[in-house]
Amino acid sequence: MSTLPSRIKQCARLSGSFVLRSGKVSDTYFDKYQFESDPQLLRAIAQELAALVPQSTEVLAGLEMGGIPIVTMLSQVTGLPAAFIRKEPKEYGTCRYAEGASLVGKRFVLVEDVVSSGGAIIDALAKLKTDGLLPGAALCVIDRETGGKEALAAAGLPLKALFTFSQVESGA
Repeated sequence: MSTLPSRIKQCARLSGSFVLRSGKVSDTYFDKYQFESDPQLLRAIAQELAALVPQSTEVLAGLEMGGIPIVTMLSQVTGLPAAFIRKEPKEYGTCRYAEGASLVGKRFVLVEDVVSSGGAIIDALAKLKTDGLLPGAALCVIDRETGGKEALAAAGLPLKALFTFSQVESGA
């Protein structure tokens, strides 16, 4: 039976030349939408990721867009409510950037798919802090090991990764 990292690699690893969110160029890219759109693989990821959710967590908050399928499945697996963090507030209706379960007065974690520089999480963290909301940690499926964990630590937010880039590459 294949390990979960090897299943992710087989499903989502692409080779070529890719510009990452950080602006850096990489010869390897994890097309997270491939593992997020496979129901069995997504469930297996969420079941493993559940072990990284701190005991005191009351809400799981997924970042648009890749964190949304993960947080939805993780919510199903853990029974914890989910919130969805937009990159920008809606310009109509509620005009919110955080949808779903309320984060006010709650202990919550941010959920992301792949972390490279940590920029998307840091952007979300800035919005949340402005509203007096502070997550206890950030969780991700893959830490690319390209400075994201360190950048988040410098911003005061620990990152817990299900797998590192090295682990997925080796299929460990």
